[in-house]
Amino acid sequence: MSRAPKPLPLSTTQARQVWLRAQRLDTRAPFGEGAAAVAEAIAHLGYVQIDTINVIERCHHHILFSRIPSYRRTDLRQAQSVDRSVFEYWTHALSYVPSSDFRFFLPAMREHRREGHRWYASVKPADTRKVMRLLRAGPLTIRDIEDDVLTEKEHLWQSRKPSKRALQLAFYTGVATVSERQGMLKTYELMTRHFGWEQLPKPASVKEITAYLLDRALRSQGIVSLDSICHLDAPSKKAVAALIASRVRRGELVPVALDGAGKQEHWAQPAALLPGEVSPDLVHILSPFDPLIIQRKRTNLIFGYNHLFEAYVPKAKRKLGYFALPVLVGDEIVAALDLKTDRQAKKLLMQKWTWLGTGKKTAGRKELKQKIEDELDRFERFQLAE
Repeated sequence: MSRAPKPLPLSTTQARQVWLRAQRLDTRAPFGEGAAAVAEAIAHLGYVQIDTINVIERCHHHILFSRIPSYRRTDLRQAQSVDRSVFEYWTHALSYVPSSDFRFFLPAMREHRREGHRWYASVKPADTRKVMRLLRAGPLTIRDIEDDVLTEKEHLWQSRKPSKRALQLAFYTGVATVSERQGMLKTYELMTRHFGWEQLPKPASVKEITAYLLDRALRSQGIVSLDSICHLDAPSKKAVAALIASRVRRGELVPVALDGAGKQEHWAQPAALLPGEVSPDLVHILSPFDPLIIQRKRTNLIFGYNHLFEAYVPKAKRKLGYFALPVLVGDEIVAALDLKTDRQAKKLLMQKWTWLGTGKKTAGRKELKQKIEDELDRFERFQLAE
């Protein structure tokens, strides 16, 4: 019996560089520009999270802007509605995902169709029939349905409109897709008609989905753990762990002993561990929903930064602010900026600036602040662009 390979020691500095390279935050414009860049970025990252909060630009636009300097909101619309290279579905949250990955989501859609969806158990057959009749006639927004009798909400984020619940259920079962967004107003379309399919593609097998989860994480994270691969998806851990063990035996993955990780195991492809550096002049003002930030424990382990999302925290108890944005300079998170866009006055307002980590040091503070302010100027132009 061959012995398991000894884990390679890795410092958090090295881990940061590997992860930033995997996230394509180690260079200014890794994907080019236009709708093709949007499709390529989403394909590389695996998903881009969608959220409704808009004190600044919504996170799906913000995440793409962080990797595509010339990004315009119309680029995402082109990719979703015209090129159909991306579509919306649930990963760990509602997200844009590559259309080329569609078949990996089909089993979940079929399961919802077969067993129902716990969020939409109250949807009545009559509401489903009405929505389907309207959908078959053409694309549909909730504003097109005016005859709803409002009902009580069953949870905070649920709509009072029965037709909206029926539309959302059609979305999760794969009958309908979001073909376009105007702000957060969604246009729904029949899935097959949107993509021009006679029928849906063949769904991926359980084995293929397991490999997809691992490969997606390796591509976008560089160094992975079971928690980072299966973020909010504990049921997949057993199968993923077995696949990791198989790839380690074949030499395709190597175990990594990451500083400060304790007993938590990590793995990487050997090529991902090649040395590299991130320019200390590179500045990114990140969304709190950015893939680099959204897994809080991982960000804390590798960057020594535990992000506080305080939008739902009482004002008196906030430390960083309502919607603080982490600031990445080189390979370190050095500040958190609580910003707000005043669209009427066409200004980006600084609510609070908090220095973090090495940013707390006074040596070189003036130069560091200037770098961040230069990036803030660019970020403001993006915020206020039509």
